[in-house]
Amino acid sequence: MSREKLLEMNRSLIQHGEAGTMDLADQVAKIPVEAYTDITLFEREKERIFKRLPLMVAPSCELPEPGDYKAMDIAGVPLLLTRKRDGSVGAFLNMCSHRGNPVVSGTGNASRFTCGYHGWTFKNDGDLVGVASPKDFGAVDKAELCLKKFPVLESAGLIWATLDVDSTLSIEDYLCGYDDLLAAFGFEDWILFDKRELPGPNWKTAYDGYLDFYHLPVLHANTFGSDFFNRANYFAWGPHQRLANPSKFAQRTGSDEMLDLTEIPEDDWPIDALVQGVWTIFPHISIASFYGGGGRGAMISQLFPGETVGESVTTQFYVMEREPETEEQRKGAQEQFDFLKIVVRDEDYSTGKRQHDALMSGQMGHVLFGRNEGGGQVFHQWADKLVNASDDELKDIFAAENAVAQAAE
Repeated sequence: MSREKLLEMNRSLIQHGEAGTMDLADQVAKIPVEAYTDITLFEREKERIFKRLPLMVAPSCELPEPGDYKAMDIAGVPLLLTRKRDGSVGAFLNMCSHRGNPVVSGTGNASRFTCGYHGWTFKNDGDLVGVASPKDFGAVDKAELCLKKFPVLESAGLIWATLDVDSTLSIEDYLCGYDDLLAAFGFEDWILFDKRELPGPNWKTAYDGYLDFYHLPVLHANTFGSDFFNRANYFAWGPHQRLANPSKFAQRTGSDEMLDLTEIPEDDWPIDALVQGVWTIFPHISIASFYGGGGRGAMISQLFPGETVGESVTTQFYVMEREPETEEQRKGAQEQFDFLKIVVRDEDYSTGKRQHDALMSGQMGHVLFGRNEGGGQVFHQWADKLVNASDDELKDIFAAENAVAQAAE
């Protein structure tokens, strides 16, 4: 079913490309400037979106082996991800159940974690196995003092977690079947080539850019080129979207050659043609295919709000279908990764910071999203909808989205 859905989308892109048309929103949308600048709303977004909805916290290839772990902070919540001995993933509150000190930092490989404050020890499945000086401390039930477990799901080579131990929102329901489409990338067997962090502007300002092809030939005239396409059709699964250029052409892996898909039987359409474009996972992930390094690669951008309304932090993961086999291929992969740093840091995020500073002046009441910017319109509609929904309403919203998706199949 997922391949058929990919074919269906590409047929639509080809049809629009040959006709010289694109999907258009019903009207130009006005978004209040306060959506970007209001400090109270910003804090509410952290609480109601980033601390309540499932988040894509790591590609599976970041934790490939049993014992691998990663500690991270998301909107003030300390998270610990582990690859357990049975190969499954655990997601825990990274706070010792004694006094709340984080039990580990950074990344590494370990079967146990010993808190650096008093020496309490936990297995990498969260179980408390050792209380320092137990006779002196007094009797405790270790089974009740394990690391708190967050809901977690690994699917399509990606790991999701919900930063609420009491959440009743199913991660599967939240994804609306989108992970079935993401599985087409094959990330389960890919490798992590490199990663880095970049500071950015307000998180929604930054995310707007991932949903916007309109700016590509203008802002990126000196990198991608002034003749780059600026049109995008979007396909949605709940709040998650794929954006792709309406065209009959697709780039052949590892070259500048463009394939005319109308001259190739559908059964022979390559997978990179079927997953071209930008795939976004609400509220903070962008996935785009690239080819530096001798084969298929992808940039997974993971965006989180920063400490202030005008700040965000993005981790860029460059993942590859296979490890570069030669020094030339490794150099090509590194050059691709370095190029994307320049594009995002010096063009997208630099512009976003200037834009945010200008909006903070209070001299503009709203910003505009054109009919050709439907992806951005959908993003803001969902952000507003979900930040204001109660917990029970969240479950109803995604139950309804899944019902619609199943009916469509």
